[in-house]
Amino acid sequence: MYLDRVTNDRKLYLCRWYFRAGFALLPFVWAINTIWFFSEAFRKPAYEEQAQIKKYVTYSALGSFIWLIVIILWVTTFQMHRAEWGEFADRISFIIPLGRA
Repeated sequence: MYLDRVTNDRKLYLCRWYFRAGFALLPFVWAINTIWFFSEAFRKPAYEEQAQIKKYVTYSALGSFIWLIVIILWVTTFQMHRAEWGEFADRISFIIPLGRA
């Protein structure tokens, strides 16, 4: 989609919609929102809806960054303690590795 062809009201609507969709545990939607609307929010000449778009882009970037940190921490913790967690780790694993390194 080319944002240059869209009205400013529609840009704000789309940005808000993607921001709200991210709350459905979809942090990649926040990342897409940040990438897609970054130029609109911070590089274009000022217009009426830009302040709200800037707010949604900033919050989307913050939300996706926080999710990234949480996922990295979870994966690191799980990989380091998987063998110690025994049956519980087996139940939450998609692939069960054989043996122990």
